[in-house]
Amino acid sequence: MKIIRTTYVNPAFQELVTQLNTDLANRDGKDHPLSQFNEITHLKYVVLVLLDNKPVGCGAISNYNQTAVEVKRMYVTPSYRGQKIGERILSELENWAKELGHSKCILFMGVNQPEALKLYKRNNFSVIENYGKLKDIPDSICLAKSLT
Repeated sequence: MKIIRTTYVNPAFQELVTQLNTDLANRDGKDHPLSQFNEITHLKYVVLVLLDNKPVGCGAISNYNQTAVEVKRMYVTPSYRGQKIGERILSELENWAKELGHSKCILFMGVNQPEALKLYKRNNFSVIENYGKLKDIPDSICLAKSLT
């Protein structure tokens, strides 16, 4: 397993995000309110997992404020799930956030992603009140984790 740090311009990341968007559209419907947050062109901190040089998972962080980053675009291809790849991605993103001087990770997700919710709770994220524009999206879940 190889973990690399990159940016949104990486073609492998873009392909995995396309797969993620298809998965979310199948779960939530094509025009779900959360889809407005799927843009990736601002993501400078992207992690990719490669197995045998094949991209199988990704995630990213973006600056939310001076102390927090937002975890974005987490995805593992279905045939590679259950191998702790999501944990490896999340751990690398948390380490990167600390290196950048942040002390907290936040994120949001849809209610139709039970496996993602299990991943985050297993990794010490706690459900918090919906923040920002998410306050008006009732079937979204927001989570946070202190990195200190």
